[in-house]
Amino acid sequence: MPKYVIEREIPDAGKLSGEQLKGISQTSCGVLLNMGPQIQWVQSYVTGDKIYCVYIAPNKEMILEHARQGGFPANSVNEISAILDPTTAE
Repeated sequence: MPKYVIEREIPDAGKLSGEQLKGISQTSCGVLLNMGPQIQWVQSYVTGDKIYCVYIAPNKEMILEHARQGGFPANSVNEISAILDPTTAE
């Protein structure tokens, strides 16, 4: 199944409290539960003004629907074509 990276522009995302991040996570998990097992949240990375999320889903439209239902921005959704890490050099 395809894997996607989603860029979410959220001003001051890096200043969100643990409780705020927990609330965002709970909202996302609730939407995922309603959407069914085809879409999965892998991990997210919080930076200054953005959150980058990795999801597994059958298509980009399902990612966008998750964002719509959760009230999250999805400023960029890109399918991951390859994964590169230090072991790639071996």
